[in-house]
Amino acid sequence: MAHRVHEHLQGRMPGAQTTVLTLPPSSQAKDLRPRLTPLDSLLCGAFAGAVAKTVIAPLDRTKIIFQVSSKRFSAKEAFRVIYCTYMKDGFLSLWRGNSATMVRVMPYAAIQFCSHEQYKKLLGGYYGFQGKALPPFPRLLAGSLAGTTAAMLTYPLDMVRARMAVTAKEMYSNIMHVFVRISQEEGVKTLYKGFTPTILGVIPYAGITFFTYETLKKLHADKTKRSHPYPYERLAFGACAGLIGQSASYPLDVVRRRMQTAGVIGSSYTTILGTMREIVKQEGIRRGLYKGLSMNWVKGPIAVGISFTTFDVMHNLLLKLHQMDYSIH
Repeated sequence: MAHRVHEHLQGRMPGAQTTVLTLPPSSQAKDLRPRLTPLDSLLCGAFAGAVAKTVIAPLDRTKIIFQVSSKRFSAKEAFRVIYCTYMKDGFLSLWRGNSATMVRVMPYAAIQFCSHEQYKKLLGGYYGFQGKALPPFPRLLAGSLAGTTAAMLTYPLDMVRARMAVTAKEMYSNIMHVFVRISQEEGVKTLYKGFTPTILGVIPYAGITFFTYETLKKLHADKTKRSHPYPYERLAFGACAGLIGQSASYPLDVVRRRMQTAGVIGSSYTTILGTMREIVKQEGIRRGLYKGLSMNWVKGPIAVGISFTTFDVMHNLLLKLHQMDYSIH
């Protein structure tokens, strides 16, 4: 009897050992592996947007001034505007409207980066690429959806930022004053003026920008076998992404700014096509619809490069902190 029990245990043990050694640890590791929450992505995105926009704020303000006027753009004229602003109102005046930019860009960048992570997971699951790099079309779609989501939720703040950038301090004293004065004098609908060209511009801009950045990271990982590029490599990838994305959508950015500031520059831009026709008629295609693009080629890549790099570095830092906390517990 004891001999039969011994033989029975010997026959059962290999299977039991296989079950104990392979299945539980792998499933536990998968379930308990630390992951970043949407809140983590929101914080990383907000910080990335704030850093990037603050660095290029003087150039951004100067670009908007040219976009909303019929004044011919050149590097010399741009420098003259910056210099005259500095001499007239002081150094900090170069950052006028940056508080409105922060109020807009922090939620915008937070929503954009966070929703991009969520859209990547959603599309990855749908197309069968969960946890892997997405194929080209879903990669482009995730970026476009992220940009559209952020723009829809934060548009009035973009309108306020544009108004503060092109007006003197006497006209609008602070962000709330802009909201109140526009609502009283021009109606609440004015806060959404230029919304359509904004969305039409965001779809290619965000799609191409995220697509280019993610594609360059994937190509880099395939070639170097390093999953995490160095910060200077991320900056270069982001710069390329910003250059391509902004060049593709720039005319709609000019149209958007003209429509947003029509109430303070004495123009009657009401429709996208009407605004485009008026700009082309008065200033031409290159000097009108692409006015200030060369400045965007300077500030755009810098801003996008800093933004993507800051987000990725913060993202990896938070992930390491979560892993440390996980290993301690």
